[in-house]
Amino acid sequence: MKTQQLGATSVSISTIGLGGMPLSLSGRPSEAEAIAVVHRALDLGVTLLDTADSYCQDETDKHHNERLFAKALQQYNGNTSQVIVATKGGLMRPNGSWTRNGNPDHLRQTIRESFEALGGKQAIALWQYHAPDPVYSISASLAPVREAVEAGLIRYVGVSNFSVEQIQQAREVVDIVSVQNQYNPWYREPEQDGVLAYCEQETLTFLPWSPLGGSRRVKNLPEIQPIAQLAQEKDVSVYCLVLAWLRAKSSCVVPIPGASKVSSIEDSVKAADLDLSTIEVEKIDQATLI
Repeated sequence: MKTQQLGATSVSISTIGLGGMPLSLSGRPSEAEAIAVVHRALDLGVTLLDTADSYCQDETDKHHNERLFAKALQQYNGNTSQVIVATKGGLMRPNGSWTRNGNPDHLRQTIRESFEALGGKQAIALWQYHAPDPVYSISASLAPVREAVEAGLIRYVGVSNFSVEQIQQAREVVDIVSVQNQYNPWYREPEQDGVLAYCEQETLTFLPWSPLGGSRRVKNLPEIQPIAQLAQEKDVSVYCLVLAWLRAKSSCVVPIPGASKVSSIEDSVKAADLDLSTIEVEKIDQATLI
């Protein structure tokens, strides 16, 4: 598995990560199946596992995915010293819905809970503010995050669903190493709003969430003829091709596709070794603009 640096840190991460959300929402696989997915990802060289306190069914199930990752790592027979677990805080799951909560007291509490859910022995490798809450200033919401860094609960900090201006505001409070925004063939906003260019310029890792379009759109990828044709020519799946396309868009991009089956992560990691030409990238660009 190829690797690259996490932001401007000395930490190396795999060029394809594993998103844990499908392992913990409604319709999730059994715990044994979920752990098998994580273990297979580790076997294949994946060292970036992306989770969140809100990857769960509802508030009664909070921190489910973090606990799952911690258990999977504990039970893994191989070396996990290089594995980076990136979690997030700032979203709530009342009755299974998604709402924002940037209350500093809440974030202070959920950081502690995430620390415990992930094992309670080592600092959270990467903690990300899941989405800015307009009720609270970014500086107010990130104050307890800075405190957690100083207290040794968090090693590195990232942000998610942030604009360039919001990233800049966050960096005035605490050092930021990564940005996680939506980016896929149907949602190309990072190319247009300056976030991707800013991450390149400032040496921030860009983690595209929903890289394949999410559960509602991923099934439509085989129907995009230019993508299907190019995938056939490359002898790869359309899903692997799109992940390779995202990687080709910028050297700072590290896709974190979700997986609830072993076969899915086996397919995704092939994108780490699939290099696309400029012409091939443009073909996909044009296909997704139609």
